Amino acid sequence: QVQLVESGGGLVQAGGSLRLSCAASGRAFSGYVMGWFRQTPGKDREFVAGITRTGGLTNYAESVKGRFSISRDNAQNTVVLQMNSLKPEDAAVYYCAATPQYLIRKRADDYVYWGQGTQVTVSS
Repeated sequence: QVQLVESGGGLVQAGGSLRLSCAASGRAFSGYVMGWFRQTPGKDREFVAGITRTGGLTNYAESVKGRFSISRDNAQNTVVLQMNSLKPEDAAVYYCAATPQYLIRKRADDYVYWGQGTQVTVSS
């Protein structure tokens, strides 16, 4: 069992930055590929970014490439999503998720553990 808790959401103006953190507790954090997803009302959860167990590989949705950066600290059991140059269309509830699978997955169904989500609002 892995418990995930996100923090760092809030209101920011377009062009601004936010740093989301996800703190993990429970079973060995380094044994999980981690991902960030986002969701807006009426839509499915959308893959944003993922990172492998050691942090050696990352993957991003096309819509956030060059603006968002995912990283992890296995000693601190945390994964971070640094979001820069935010746009109004980035507004959503952002979720941290964990999967025991070996590769980065882009489907929400492949992730086993989820946080409660943190709201990101971007004003234009």
